[in-house]
Amino acid sequence: MSTTSMRVSARRANFHDVRASNLGLIMRNVRLRGPSSRADLASVTGLNKATVSSLVTELIERRLLRESGSAFGNVGRPAVLLTVDTSYYAAIGIEVNVDYIALVAVDLDGNRLLSWRRSYTGFDVDPNRSIAAIAALTQRAMATMDVEGREVLALKVAVPGLVDAEGRVRHVRNLGWKGVDIAAALREVLGYPPYPIGVDNDANLGALAEHRFGSHAGTANLMYLTGEYDLGAGLIIGNYLHRGADGYAGEICHVPVTYEGEARQVGDVASIKSILQSLTGTNPSSVAEVEADLEEVLTRATQGDQETVHKLSAIGSSLGEALAAACDFLNPEVVILGGHYVPLAPWILPTAEKALQQRARALDATGVSVVVTSLDREVAALGAATGILNEIDAGSVPTPLGRAA
Repeated sequence: MSTTSMRVSARRANFHDVRASNLGLIMRNVRLRGPSSRADLASVTGLNKATVSSLVTELIERRLLRESGSAFGNVGRPAVLLTVDTSYYAAIGIEVNVDYIALVAVDLDGNRLLSWRRSYTGFDVDPNRSIAAIAALTQRAMATMDVEGREVLALKVAVPGLVDAEGRVRHVRNLGWKGVDIAAALREVLGYPPYPIGVDNDANLGALAEHRFGSHAGTANLMYLTGEYDLGAGLIIGNYLHRGADGYAGEICHVPVTYEGEARQVGDVASIKSILQSLTGTNPSSVAEVEADLEEVLTRATQGDQETVHKLSAIGSSLGEALAAACDFLNPEVVILGGHYVPLAPWILPTAEKALQQRARALDATGVSVVVTSLDREVAALGAATGILNEIDAGSVPTPLGRAA
């Protein structure tokens, strides 16, 4: 390979890089360990006490940590405990999908401040109308945060389609979007707010929410399947979100499978859209229609309708076949099914697990669990807000408005 064709991005870390990293290190430890003294933090991080004291002072000034109570030890004065300051900042995540818009706002510790879900028909709608709807919901949330005296850290938007490494929407098939710069458009509509605006794929952000808040939180390697109108997967590898070179990792919908003796793509078999089309013969285009069709399928399955149960079992097998291929490449510890897969799990999960175990080759070594999510339907919006918090944990610490950095 010619060295002239290689892109080199490494550079020598400077004082500010190291300090930012250490600020994030302190934040992560307080969040994970709970109330901690400065001595505790020095011990667990390996930083000297003077450095920890300086970092803590800065984090308190930036309203990220606060002093909260004391702990008595065996000797000397009681230690002042530090906790995450949940009173000042808010992170806002929004998910726009084909049939709804959801918004979640959280404080620095991930506690929900707002959780909204609105019916919305996004099929083949001009992107400007969708951007206006996102902006309207954001402005309402901003007004609420302003009344509570909170500063918004950032806004991140989840979309059900391809988002490149620069955050530009390349293609959202069911919304009819191509080459839409949502972030730039939102900045303009919102009057160029002081907080950053980002965009990412909904499955990626769902995976972030699972990794931080789900029943398998902290699992180093996991795969999350959206279970919304279309089928997508988000990947956590080595405790980090894996986007791929161009931001398109996790597009599992194109994996070839066999369904009722025919070669198909798993997205055309096991997406919620395809499941409802197969079992009801309809093409739902709103939250109400999706929920009504799903309720009909669940009623028939619960009553033991043989055709419905057979089709759901076959769909589960096809899904498991696709998961087997993905697991052989990625070797996750757990696969989490989200969204509409949760109520369908009694009929699709057993055959999905069976097909996965039969077809995957890497499972002989470690195995993998297939489970349904413990989080609610706003998981992608929660994940969008989670991504903002993760940036703080990585050392991108904010300065309150009106204060010098």
